[in-house]
Amino acid sequence: MFDNLSERLERSFKILKGEGKITEINVAETLKDVRRALLDADVNYKVAKNFTDTVKEKALGQNVLTAVKPSQLMVKIVHDELTKLMGGDTAEIELKNRPAVILMSGLQGSGKTTFSGKLARMLKMKKNRKPLLVACDVYRPAAIEQLKVLGQQVEVPVYSEPESKNPVQIALNAIQEAKAKGYDLVIVDTAGRLAIDEQMMNEIEAIKNAINPDETLFVVDAMTGQDAVNTAREFNERLDFNGVVLTKLDGDTRGGAALSIRTVVNKPIKFVGTGEKLDAVDQFHPARMADRILGMGDIVSLVERAQEQYDEEEAKRLQKKIQKNQFDFNDFLTQIQQIKKMGNLKELASMIPGVGKAIKDIDIDDNAFKSIEAIIYSMTPQERTHPEILNGSRRTRIAKGSGTNIQEVNRLLKQFDQTRKMMKMVTGSKMAGMMQKMQKMKK
Repeated sequence: MFDNLSERLERSFKILKGEGKITEINVAETLKDVRRALLDADVNYKVAKNFTDTVKEKALGQNVLTAVKPSQLMVKIVHDELTKLMGGDTAEIELKNRPAVILMSGLQGSGKTTFSGKLARMLKMKKNRKPLLVACDVYRPAAIEQLKVLGQQVEVPVYSEPESKNPVQIALNAIQEAKAKGYDLVIVDTAGRLAIDEQMMNEIEAIKNAINPDETLFVVDAMTGQDAVNTAREFNERLDFNGVVLTKLDGDTRGGAALSIRTVVNKPIKFVGTGEKLDAVDQFHPARMADRILGMGDIVSLVERAQEQYDEEEAKRLQKKIQKNQFDFNDFLTQIQQIKKMGNLKELASMIPGVGKAIKDIDIDDNAFKSIEAIIYSMTPQERTHPEILNGSRRTRIAKGSGTNIQEVNRLLKQFDQTRKMMKMVTGSKMAGMMQKMQKMKK
């Protein structure tokens, strides 16, 4: 995500490294490079120019403290302006009515249907909503079936009328169904359409006017670059949507749409899709995205993801086992599964300040834990509970059963032993204090 832009900006700031003070000459040289980096990332030209002009004005107007290096000051100014550029404050989704209604709009292939399923899952789990998905794409073959499959995966019902070709009436009927059956959220998935297709644009306008949604979201593929901004502008003129969803932000994309779209349409980015998995969707936080672009990581999002998997009772149980030196391979396996639930491993690692750049060219497979899990699953229940009984013959059997070799089994047992010793050292007051802090953060 924004890897190329991050690298280019870092190179730009190096121009100021070693400089004793900020001058019009070195600022101009730095910002010329910044502007090029933004344009290469597919940021709108006017947006890029206004951005660098603002940064220049603020940089030259600063009284630099002796403790602050010019390059550090420039990073701070660019961070603040990037945050403003992407909207400043985090834009919340507004769901006031019961049932609340969300209408999806966008181009064909932008990811509306998949995002509808992801959003239903997110709001169900994080906001305790009871959602109903609605299939209003009456044109694309298998569109209804795709939504039904997604609905089954996220355990959310799907309303459809396969014989009907009237999406307006389908949406209205779905809202009545939601009222009758106690659903408090209706997510309406619509057909993809081109802004130049007058008939299709009239149709989605009619759907919006008929159902009067709490939120109309424009879903756009971030990989379409500058075209995403132009399309957003045209859709906004017809629908006056409430917010933007950027999908496929994890792909090989220059990401300029995220930096341009807020300024061009004056509507906030509310969500970003960061992968193919159904939990790979995040609320958009401008300041956190600025952190990531500038290589500062995103430790707040990392903590939030950890908290989603945090169970206070489980943590207390685990603490007692560690104190008694009873932490076993069942517990080890549980910890691995919790980490996997937090998301893509490389993305998680990149949220740690300074790590993103270090692992940029390293491929961290989501199956990184596969061989470890295979080894543990090849153990008997007694072996998992009592690792000390794992002698040579048992290790050989486990290696064969897991499709690994004896060296990998020995390495895991050594790492497990080291982990157990380390955990024993940090238990007691330290772990209790950490648990209390995490509990406060949850509140």
